[in-house]
Amino acid sequence: MSAKNGSIKLVAGNSNPALAQAIAQGLDLPLTKAVVRRFADMEIFVEIQENVRGSDAFIIQSTSFPANDHLMELLIITDALRRSSARRITAVLPYFGYARQDRKSGSRTPISAKLVANLITQAGVDRVMTLDLHAGQIQGFFDIPTDNLYAAPLMVRDIKDKFDLSKTMVISPDVGGVARARGLAKRINTPLAIVDKRRERAGESEVMNVIGDVAGYTCILIDDIVDSGGTLVNAADALIAKGAKDVYAYITHGVLSGGAAARITNSRLKELVITDSILPTDAVTKAPNIRTLPIASLISDAIARTAAEESVSSLFD
Repeated sequence: MSAKNGSIKLVAGNSNPALAQAIAQGLDLPLTKAVVRRFADMEIFVEIQENVRGSDAFIIQSTSFPANDHLMELLIITDALRRSSARRITAVLPYFGYARQDRKSGSRTPISAKLVANLITQAGVDRVMTLDLHAGQIQGFFDIPTDNLYAAPLMVRDIKDKFDLSKTMVISPDVGGVARARGLAKRINTPLAIVDKRRERAGESEVMNVIGDVAGYTCILIDDIVDSGGTLVNAADALIAKGAKDVYAYITHGVLSGGAAARITNSRLKELVITDSILPTDAVTKAPNIRTLPIASLISDAIARTAAEESVSSLFD
Protein backbone atom coordinates (compact mmCIF):
# COMPACT_ATOMS: atom_id res chain seq x y z
CA MET A 1 0.00 0.00 0.00
CA SER A 2 1.03 3.63 -0.33
CA ALA A 3 0.28 6.88 1.40
CA LYS A 4 -1.93 9.56 -0.09
CA ASN A 5 1.18 11.68 -0.62
CA GLY A 6 4.26 9.48 -0.95
CA SER A 7 5.22 5.93 -0.01
CA ILE A 8 4.93 4.50 3.51
CA LYS A 9 8.15 3.65 5.34
CA LEU A 10 8.09 1.70 8.60
CA VAL A 11 11.19 2.10 10.74
CA ALA A 12 11.59 0.05 13.92
CA GLY A 13 13.70 0.78 16.95
CA ASN A 14 14.91 -1.96 19.30
CA SER A 15 12.16 -1.68 21.93
CA ASN A 16 9.72 -4.25 20.49
CA PRO A 17 10.88 -5.85 17.22
CA ALA A 18 8.21 -8.58 17.34
CA LEU A 19 5.40 -6.01 17.46
CA ALA A 20 7.02 -3.94 14.69
CA GLN A 21 7.23 -7.01 12.46
CA ALA A 22 3.58 -7.90 13.17
CA ILE A 23 2.49 -4.34 12.30
CA ALA A 24 4.45 -4.53 9.04
CA GLN A 25 2.78 -7.83 8.17
CA GLY A 26 -0.62 -6.31 8.91
CA LEU A 27 0.14 -3.55 6.40
CA ASP A 28 1.69 -6.02 3.93
CA LEU A 29 4.83 -3.87 3.91
CA PRO A 30 8.46 -4.67 4.76
CA LEU A 31 10.23 -2.87 7.56
CA THR A 32 12.61 -0.25 6.16
CA LYS A 33 16.22 -1.41 6.23
CA ALA A 34 17.94 0.46 9.01
CA VAL A 35 20.75 0.00 11.51
CA VAL A 36 20.12 1.01 15.12
CA ARG A 37 23.14 -0.02 17.15
CA ARG A 38 25.51 1.02 19.93
CA PHE A 39 29.12 2.16 19.82
CA ALA A 40 31.52 0.70 22.40
CA ASP A 41 30.69 3.54 24.82
CA MET A 42 26.92 2.84 24.32
CA GLU A 43 26.26 5.90 22.19
CA ILE A 44 23.45 5.17 19.73
CA PHE A 45 24.10 5.13 16.00
CA VAL A 46 21.37 5.05 13.34
CA GLU A 47 21.66 4.58 9.59
CA ILE A 48 18.62 4.44 7.29
CA GLN A 49 19.69 2.12 4.47
CA GLU A 50 16.88 2.91 2.01
CA ASN A 51 15.79 6.04 0.16
CA VAL A 52 13.04 7.73 2.25
CA ARG A 53 12.94 11.07 0.43
CA GLY A 54 9.35 12.34 0.25
CA SER A 55 8.00 9.34 2.17
CA ASP A 56 5.41 9.08 4.95
CA ALA A 57 7.63 7.59 7.68
CA PHE A 58 6.35 5.81 10.80
CA ILE A 59 8.77 5.05 13.65
CA ILE A 60 7.57 2.11 15.77
CA GLN A 61 9.11 2.44 19.21
CA SER A 62 7.75 1.98 22.73
CA THR A 63 9.66 4.03 25.29
CA SER A 64 9.64 1.12 27.74
CA PHE A 65 12.51 -0.30 29.82
CA PRO A 66 15.23 0.80 29.41
CA ALA A 67 13.16 3.93 28.88
CA ASN A 68 16.00 6.39 28.39
CA ASP A 69 17.76 4.23 25.78
CA HIS A 70 14.58 3.66 23.81
CA LEU A 71 13.61 7.33 23.99
CA MET A 72 17.06 8.33 22.71
CA GLU A 73 16.75 5.80 19.89
CA LEU A 74 13.44 7.40 18.91
CA LEU A 75 14.96 10.90 18.84
CA ILE A 76 17.99 9.83 16.80
CA ILE A 77 15.90 7.84 14.30
CA THR A 78 13.71 10.94 13.91
CA ASP A 79 16.78 13.09 13.20
CA ALA A 80 18.07 10.56 10.67
CA LEU A 81 14.72 10.54 8.83
CA ARG A 82 14.46 14.33 8.92
CA ARG A 83 17.95 14.72 7.45
CA SER A 84 17.03 12.10 4.83
CA SER A 85 14.15 14.30 3.60
CA ALA A 86 11.20 12.21 4.78
CA ARG A 87 8.02 14.19 4.00
CA ARG A 88 6.25 13.42 7.27
CA ILE A 89 7.41 11.59 10.41
CA THR A 90 4.94 9.91 12.76
CA ALA A 91 6.17 8.49 16.08
CA VAL A 92 4.16 5.35 16.85
CA LEU A 93 4.53 4.84 20.60
CA PRO A 94 2.52 1.77 21.69
CA TYR A 95 3.68 2.60 25.22
CA PHE A 96 4.52 6.19 26.15
CA GLY A 97 7.08 6.14 28.96
CA TYR A 98 7.16 8.86 31.63
CA ALA A 99 3.37 9.18 31.29
CA ARG A 100 2.88 8.73 35.03
CA GLN A 101 4.84 11.93 35.64
CA ASP A 102 2.07 14.06 34.15
CA ARG A 103 1.80 16.63 36.97
CA LYS A 104 3.82 18.08 39.84
CA SER A 105 3.62 15.50 42.62
CA GLY A 106 5.20 17.88 45.11
CA SER A 107 7.27 21.01 45.46
CA ARG A 108 10.28 21.30 43.13
CA THR A 109 9.39 18.19 41.08
CA PRO A 110 9.28 17.93 37.27
CA ILE A 111 6.47 17.26 34.84
CA SER A 112 8.55 14.76 32.90
CA ALA A 113 5.79 13.76 30.48
CA LYS A 114 5.73 17.33 29.17
CA LEU A 115 9.53 17.38 28.87
CA VAL A 116 9.48 14.15 26.84
CA ALA A 117 6.72 15.58 24.63
CA ASN A 118 8.90 18.64 23.99
CA LEU A 119 11.91 16.46 23.14
CA ILE A 120 9.93 14.39 20.64
CA THR A 121 8.46 17.50 19.01
CA GLN A 122 11.77 19.37 18.80
CA ALA A 123 13.49 16.33 17.30
CA GLY A 124 11.26 16.77 14.26
CA VAL A 125 8.28 14.44 14.72
CA ASP A 126 5.20 15.72 12.86
CA ARG A 127 2.61 13.48 14.47
CA VAL A 128 2.34 11.11 17.44
CA MET A 129 0.30 7.92 17.69
CA THR A 130 0.08 6.14 21.02
CA LEU A 131 -2.09 3.68 22.95
CA ASP A 132 -4.08 4.21 26.15
CA LEU A 133 -2.27 7.22 27.58
CA HIS A 134 -2.11 7.18 31.37
CA ALA A 135 -3.86 10.57 31.42
CA GLY A 136 -5.76 12.09 28.53
CA GLN A 137 -4.34 15.57 29.13
CA ILE A 138 -0.92 14.34 27.93
CA GLN A 139 -2.26 14.82 24.40
CA GLY A 140 -2.20 18.53 25.20
CA PHE A 141 1.50 18.35 26.09
CA PHE A 142 2.24 17.95 22.38
CA ASP A 143 2.01 20.91 20.00
CA ILE A 144 1.54 18.49 17.10
CA PRO A 145 -1.40 16.20 16.20
CA THR A 146 -1.63 13.27 18.63
CA ASP A 147 -3.81 10.17 18.22
CA ASN A 148 -4.56 8.23 21.39
CA LEU A 149 -5.70 4.74 20.40
CA TYR A 150 -7.71 2.48 22.73
CA ALA A 151 -7.26 -1.20 23.49
CA ALA A 152 -10.82 -1.42 24.86
CA PRO A 153 -12.41 -2.84 21.67
CA LEU A 154 -9.90 -5.72 21.67
CA MET A 155 -10.54 -6.36 25.35
CA VAL A 156 -14.31 -6.24 24.87
CA ARG A 157 -14.17 -8.90 22.16
CA ASP A 158 -11.97 -11.11 24.33
CA ILE A 159 -14.20 -10.70 27.39
CA LYS A 160 -17.38 -11.44 25.41
CA ASP A 161 -15.78 -14.62 24.07
CA LYS A 162 -14.66 -15.91 27.48
CA PHE A 163 -17.19 -14.82 30.12
CA ASP A 164 -20.86 -15.15 30.97
CA LEU A 165 -21.62 -11.42 31.14
CA SER A 166 -24.73 -11.96 33.29
CA LYS A 167 -22.40 -13.04 36.12
CA THR A 168 -19.57 -10.60 35.46
CA MET A 169 -18.68 -7.28 37.09
CA VAL A 170 -16.10 -4.69 36.03
CA ILE A 171 -13.87 -3.35 38.80
CA SER A 172 -11.79 -0.18 38.96
CA PRO A 173 -8.69 -0.89 41.09
CA ASP A 174 -8.71 2.71 42.34
CA VAL A 175 -10.89 5.80 42.33
CA GLY A 176 -8.77 7.44 39.61
CA GLY A 177 -9.61 4.70 37.11
CA VAL A 178 -13.38 4.87 37.45
CA ALA A 179 -13.96 6.56 34.08
CA ARG A 180 -12.01 3.85 32.25
CA ALA A 181 -13.81 1.05 34.11
CA ARG A 182 -17.20 2.67 33.59
CA GLY A 183 -16.53 2.86 29.85
CA LEU A 184 -15.77 -0.87 29.68
CA ALA A 185 -18.76 -1.77 31.87
CA LYS A 186 -21.02 0.22 29.55
CA ARG A 187 -19.64 -1.55 26.47
CA ILE A 188 -20.33 -5.03 27.87
CA ASN A 189 -23.43 -4.03 29.89
CA THR A 190 -22.25 -5.18 33.32
CA PRO A 191 -22.32 -3.57 36.79
CA LEU A 192 -19.37 -1.63 38.19
CA ALA A 193 -17.57 -1.66 41.54
CA ILE A 194 -14.56 0.23 42.90
CA VAL A 195 -11.64 -0.78 45.09
CA ASP A 196 -10.73 2.15 47.34
CA LYS A 197 -7.07 2.04 48.34
CA ARG A 198 -4.61 4.14 50.26
CA ARG A 199 -1.10 4.36 48.80
CA GLU A 200 1.41 4.80 51.60
CA ARG A 201 4.47 5.19 49.34
CA ALA A 202 5.45 4.80 45.70
CA GLY A 203 5.22 1.20 44.49
CA GLU A 204 3.13 0.04 47.46
CA SER A 205 -0.61 0.09 48.01
CA GLU A 206 -2.97 -0.88 50.81
CA VAL A 207 -6.51 -1.85 49.92
CA MET A 208 -9.01 -0.29 52.28
CA ASN A 209 -12.52 -1.02 51.01
CA VAL A 210 -14.63 -2.41 48.17
CA ILE A 211 -17.43 -0.09 47.02
CA GLY A 212 -20.17 -2.31 45.60
CA ASP A 213 -21.55 -5.82 46.17
CA VAL A 214 -19.26 -8.26 44.34
CA ALA A 215 -20.45 -11.48 46.01
CA GLY A 216 -20.92 -14.31 43.50
CA TYR A 217 -19.57 -12.31 40.53
CA THR A 218 -16.60 -12.98 38.29
CA CYS A 219 -14.70 -9.71 38.68
CA ILE A 220 -12.64 -8.08 35.93
CA LEU A 221 -10.13 -5.43 37.04
CA ILE A 222 -9.40 -2.87 34.32
CA ASP A 223 -6.49 -0.40 34.21
CA ASP A 224 -3.93 1.09 31.82
CA ILE A 225 -0.63 0.13 33.51
CA VAL A 226 0.52 -2.71 35.77
CA ASP A 227 4.01 -2.15 37.17
CA SER A 228 4.84 -3.82 40.50
CA GLY A 229 1.50 -5.66 40.52
CA GLY A 230 0.86 -4.77 44.16
CA THR A 231 -2.39 -2.94 43.47
CA LEU A 232 -3.84 -5.86 41.48
CA VAL A 233 -2.77 -8.48 44.04
CA ASN A 234 -4.26 -6.51 46.94
CA ALA A 235 -7.43 -5.77 44.97
CA ALA A 236 -7.86 -9.47 44.15
CA ASP A 237 -7.49 -10.37 47.84
CA ALA A 238 -10.06 -7.75 48.84
CA LEU A 239 -12.56 -8.88 46.19
CA ILE A 240 -12.23 -12.56 47.11
CA ALA A 241 -12.70 -11.61 50.76
CA LYS A 242 -15.96 -9.87 49.79
CA GLY A 243 -17.29 -13.01 48.09
CA ALA A 244 -16.14 -12.62 44.47
CA LYS A 245 -16.09 -15.94 42.61
CA ASP A 246 -12.96 -15.28 40.53
CA VAL A 247 -10.82 -12.25 39.75
CA TYR A 248 -9.30 -11.46 36.35
CA ALA A 249 -7.45 -8.34 35.21
CA TYR A 250 -7.23 -6.66 31.79
CA ILE A 251 -4.38 -4.13 31.66
CA THR A 252 -3.10 -2.41 28.52
CA HIS A 253 0.57 -1.95 29.39
CA GLY A 254 2.41 -4.75 31.19
CA VAL A 255 5.41 -2.90 32.63
CA LEU A 256 5.78 -5.68 35.24
CA SER A 257 9.11 -4.55 36.68
CA GLY A 258 11.20 -6.39 39.24
CA GLY A 259 9.46 -9.43 40.70
CA ALA A 260 6.02 -8.45 39.43
CA ALA A 261 5.54 -11.57 37.29
CA ALA A 262 6.24 -13.85 40.25
CA ARG A 263 3.94 -11.74 42.41
CA ILE A 264 1.11 -12.16 39.91
CA THR A 265 1.80 -15.90 39.57
CA ASN A 266 1.53 -16.39 43.34
CA SER A 267 -1.55 -14.18 43.71
CA ARG A 268 -5.26 -14.98 43.74
CA LEU A 269 -5.67 -13.52 40.26
CA LYS A 270 -7.09 -16.16 37.95
CA GLU A 271 -5.54 -14.46 34.94
CA LEU A 272 -3.84 -11.20 33.97
CA VAL A 273 -4.36 -10.19 30.33
CA ILE A 274 -1.97 -7.58 28.93
CA THR A 275 -1.28 -6.30 25.40
CA ASP A 276 2.09 -6.62 23.67
CA SER A 277 2.62 -2.82 23.67
CA ILE A 278 5.73 -3.67 25.72
CA LEU A 279 7.92 -6.63 24.76
CA PRO A 280 7.19 -9.32 27.39
CA THR A 281 10.16 -10.51 29.44
CA ASP A 282 10.96 -14.21 29.82
CA ALA A 283 9.42 -14.14 33.31
CA VAL A 284 6.18 -12.72 31.91
CA THR A 285 6.10 -15.20 29.02
CA LYS A 286 6.57 -18.15 31.38
CA ALA A 287 4.02 -17.00 33.97
CA PRO A 288 1.10 -19.46 33.86
CA ASN A 289 -1.59 -16.86 34.60
CA ILE A 290 -0.41 -14.00 32.34
CA ARG A 291 -1.72 -13.89 28.76
CA THR A 292 -0.85 -11.45 25.98
CA LEU A 293 -3.42 -9.85 23.70
CA PRO A 294 -1.94 -8.79 20.30
CA ILE A 295 -2.47 -5.15 19.26
CA ALA A 296 -0.66 -5.16 15.90
CA SER A 297 -3.92 -5.19 13.91
CA LEU A 298 -5.20 -2.10 15.72
CA ILE A 299 -2.00 -0.14 15.15
CA SER A 300 -1.63 -1.23 11.52
CA ASP A 301 -5.22 -0.10 10.83
CA ALA A 302 -4.49 3.26 12.45
CA ILE A 303 -1.28 3.68 10.42
CA ALA A 304 -3.11 2.84 7.19
CA ARG A 305 -5.83 5.39 7.95
CA THR A 306 -3.29 8.06 8.87
CA ALA A 307 -1.33 7.50 5.68
CA ALA A 308 -4.53 7.70 3.61
CA GLU A 309 -5.67 10.84 5.46
CA GLU A 310 -8.75 8.98 6.76
CA SER A 311 -10.43 9.12 10.18
CA VAL A 312 -8.67 7.24 12.96
CA SER A 313 -11.36 7.89 15.58
CA SER A 314 -13.87 5.90 13.50
CA LEU A 315 -11.94 2.77 14.53
CA PHE A 316 -13.60 3.13 17.95
CA ASP A 317 -17.14 4.15 16.92
